[in-house]
Amino acid sequence: MASIPKKVAERLVSGIKKYQPILEAAKSRDVGEADTVTIIKDMFQDIFGYDKYSELTSEYAIRGTYCDLATKVNGRLQTLIEVKAIGLDLKDQHVKQAVDYAANQGVDWVLLTNGICWRVYHLTFSKPISSELVVNIDFTTLNIRSQHDLEMLYLWCKEGWQHSVLGEYHNQQQALSRFFVGAMLQTDDVLKIIRRELHRISPDVRIDIEQIKDVLLNEVIKREVIEGEKADEARKKIAKAASKSLRTTATKNGSNVESL
Repeated sequence: MASIPKKVAERLVSGIKKYQPILEAAKSRDVGEADTVTIIKDMFQDIFGYDKYSELTSEYAIRGTYCDLATKVNGRLQTLIEVKAIGLDLKDQHVKQAVDYAANQGVDWVLLTNGICWRVYHLTFSKPISSELVVNIDFTTLNIRSQHDLEMLYLWCKEGWQHSVLGEYHNQQQALSRFFVGAMLQTDDVLKIIRRELHRISPDVRIDIEQIKDVLLNEVIKREVIEGEKADEARKKIAKAASKSLRTTATKNGSNVESL
């Protein structure tokens, strides 16, 4: 993740100190959704660096549907924000309507929050459209001395957005997901490496790639990791990346031949 600029880090620390007691007091009073929205607006300005008058809008809150707020920078819609009352436990179903509307608008990110819990979802424009929980934090437990906590907040700061850190974080999480690793273990390149290492240990035993793959699929990798939409999506991404790499290599080799 990109390093946090000093001024932004100072703003994050100051914001945590300021809003943790505000949120605790609001929760003890069990304030409603409207008052929670007011707090969220202030947090977006004081912590995340958005101008709450020009870059935070409620124009997408139509008769209480779709979403409560949205970030809009340089006239471009960035994130839809669904706000719930501070005392309400958040559930994935609370964000469904905002996700549906975001998909119609071509927006990749939706934020669900009650001020204390902050959940960031990424949309995948497949059939059907799906959403994936990428970030989930409790603001009241953040530690100003924790670099990790500050980095989590920086993900959806205006400055972080301008440097695409949220997208990069999501890509990293996907690359380290059990579905992606499970799919990677099934590729021919990895299977060949495993066969080579097994042969080094048992040089007199003949082992082919299909035998190794069969053991991985039936005895090593959990079924839930290799089956389902997320597993299919991981395999497609790996295949696409491999195909792109081959095309790049072929193009490079063709250029080298032409230069001779």
